Amino acid sequence: MADTQTDRPRGGSFLVQPGTPEATFTPEDFTEEQRMIAQTTREFLETEVLPQLERIEAKDFEVTVDLMHKAGELGLLSVSIPEQYGGLELDQACGMLVSEHLAKCGSFAVSHGGHTGIGSLPIVYFGTDEQKQHYLPRLATGELLAAYALTEAGSGSDALAAKATAVLDGDSWVLNGEKMWITNAAFADVFITFAKVDGEHFSCFIIEKSDPGVSTGKEEQKMGIEGSSTRTLILQDTRIPKSRLLGEIGKGHKIAFNILNIGRFKLGAGAMGAARACLDDSVRYASERHQFGKPIAAFGAIQQMIADMAIKIWVGESMVYRTAGLIDNALAQIDKSDPQAVLKGIEEYAVECSIIKVSGSEYLDQVVDHGVQIYGGYGYSKEYPVERYYRDSRINRIFEGTNEINRMLIPGMLIKRAQKGTLPLLAAAKRIQDEILEPPSFEDEETGVLAVEGKLVEGFKKLALLVSGVAVQKFLMTLQEQQEVLLGLADIVQDVYAAESAWLRAKKLVATKGEEAAHLQILATQVFVHDTADRIEVLARNTLAAAAEGDELRTMLAAARRFTKRLPVNPVQPRRALAQAQIEAGKYCLS
Repeated sequence: MADTQTDRPRGGSFLVQPGTPEATFTPEDFTEEQRMIAQTTREFLETEVLPQLERIEAKDFEVTVDLMHKAGELGLLSVSIPEQYGGLELDQACGMLVSEHLAKCGSFAVSHGGHTGIGSLPIVYFGTDEQKQHYLPRLATGELLAAYALTEAGSGSDALAAKATAVLDGDSWVLNGEKMWITNAAFADVFITFAKVDGEHFSCFIIEKSDPGVSTGKEEQKMGIEGSSTRTLILQDTRIPKSRLLGEIGKGHKIAFNILNIGRFKLGAGAMGAARACLDDSVRYASERHQFGKPIAAFGAIQQMIADMAIKIWVGESMVYRTAGLIDNALAQIDKSDPQAVLKGIEEYAVECSIIKVSGSEYLDQVVDHGVQIYGGYGYSKEYPVERYYRDSRINRIFEGTNEINRMLIPGMLIKRAQKGTLPLLAAAKRIQDEILEPPSFEDEETGVLAVEGKLVEGFKKLALLVSGVAVQKFLMTLQEQQEVLLGLADIVQDVYAAESAWLRAKKLVATKGEEAAHLQILATQVFVHDTADRIEVLARNTLAAAAEGDELRTMLAAARRFTKRLPVNPVQPRRALAQAQIEAGKYCLS
């Protein structure tokens, strides 16, 4: 990777500059420390969590609390807590590995993530030294368990519209209000809670379960993640010490939004872990289930689904760990004793975090849907695991900001950076508009492994820049009101990041292991990139039609076709080969 802060890739820069395989972090690059934390997490899941699955799903929270204590003993609650406060202070990739490998049990993964992420990190990054000394060592061991209280009945995506209030009375804050959808509420000792000081200044506070006036409502009966606790948090004249203000008065949004960035990219990792579990179970079932005298895994229709599941996981992993590498590279170049500098390093890649949140959650939904279909009627039965995977997956498109909100954030953040001059997006878009007015050049046919796909990825970037430039020119300051256009832009940008991440990972694998060893990964990348070309052309056509018309639109559409031009590829044989490899291995085998 780049060696200096000046040279390292900025957030969103994948649209305007080429990535390089050797500078891209992939799961094949895990260090010994990262592999050890993954192994520890897998063993904990297999030996401690899964044997208790039935009791967890029945909301036996004593089991969950006991498991959290055991996770604390293993260091699985302290990965992101600084060493001076009793933590391991490992890198972001380690944190993602823990999220990924716990995801097979969605309910416990949510309880764990609610504590280690949004429950603990606000104190890590915004707490005073006194607050850190008091809370973090006990959060690291699980002596204290944490929750995050932001949402209210009237303020979901619009978090700043909260009605909960905080009033300073002498040396105490007095809080009133109700928070809803609070994960871990049944057993949390500490609640990171947002309220408006004097009904106006959005701020953050540390509430303890034992504080006067604190209570919780009844358990929500949810569609999925049934074994996680979800309740309202009720504050009735709750009096807390003045020292429990977290951060500054009126700056609560900095805490809420920055912590959500971290949650988003960990959610992407968890989604891929759950997708792998679903694929593994589906492959085993398809190999054992016989119809018409042979295993259903032998049928092309089943193999197509297995292949698509594997491809989605391969691409999702590629995005997730590419992003982890970018963040860890940025954090390696700053003073980690400065929490605000750490947060700024993470915030730099907020666009990428939103991308992997949206893509990961939607890839997972597609994988679990295939899983249920492979199981057939049994997939609809609670006796089989894919039924739980299916229900548990759905919340991920709502968690950490809905996918619609994140889709609007993606182009919004990119354009904001362009306007600030930190990302040369508009200049690059102008160059693409100039390019399409020139006659097309007839270059020699690309040769070499993945050369065609590399050229397509380059075309996808040009298409994203073209559509972005046209949208900005058309709508100017009112672009934020054109949600349909923003959604189209977001999907194009996501496809660019996904396709390039898979391509970079495959190219790196070819360079390090050889073309023969990387054969399956090459196939997965080729299928995904060519599928993306069809999808991105439709997205671009529809989005351009909303922003241009007449001859201008005709010119833009001709350019869109130019950027995605390719010969058709055989869609059947690569998928068959990918499916057969997963079936022979009895599990996902592309990593």
